[in-house]
Amino acid sequence: MIRFEQVVKRYPSGREALADLSLEVGRGEMVFLTGHSGAGKSTVLKLLALIERPTRGRIDVAGRDTRTIGRRGVPAYRRNVGMVFQDHKLLHDRPVWDNVALPLVIAGTPRRELDRRVRAGLDQVGLLGREGAFPVELSTGEQQRVGIARAVVTKPPILIADEPTGNLDPELALEVMKLFRSFNEVGVTVVIASHDLHLIEQFGARRIALAGGRIAGEPHG
Repeated sequence: MIRFEQVVKRYPSGREALADLSLEVGRGEMVFLTGHSGAGKSTVLKLLALIERPTRGRIDVAGRDTRTIGRRGVPAYRRNVGMVFQDHKLLHDRPVWDNVALPLVIAGTPRRELDRRVRAGLDQVGLLGREGAFPVELSTGEQQRVGIARAVVTKPPILIADEPTGNLDPELALEVMKLFRSFNEVGVTVVIASHDLHLIEQFGARRIALAGGRIAGEPHG
């Protein structure tokens, strides 16, 4: 499903975030990227979402060479890759319904489908009935759930998350991680960057440890 072949990412500042990185994630697999801050975890996810492009190397996603995807093709590509951020990136002047509906609106989903899809997404994360609430009225954990509902509302085959439990207490972090596992159990390929090894060990999924933009090892949970 995902293949990095000798990928190098060097930022304009000269910092090399990834150095000849090669890795594979199978279809329907759940994988954790681990490593210290600056190891390259977030860069891997940004490359997968086409937020960034590699300096060198090849990235294939669902059999497609991402180098062939031009700027106009990025929105359609991203409908197949749901992304969850640590800081939620919610629109605070819009209610929950608008936040979750945003990817569908961008995709041109017919109005009659919007409400059904948004309600289904909120139901999956346990927030059905909170459509009219604003982000400021929600707890941190609930805001993260809204972010997850927005990421999965287009039913993407790939779900990626950058430190999705970084701002949550241990109990909420476990609940959020169980949500990701529930999506994986219905066939979604899930890639999560996290430094919380204690939490990761509870899920028994494959871990890819990064250090200095390279694979440091792949211990199994």
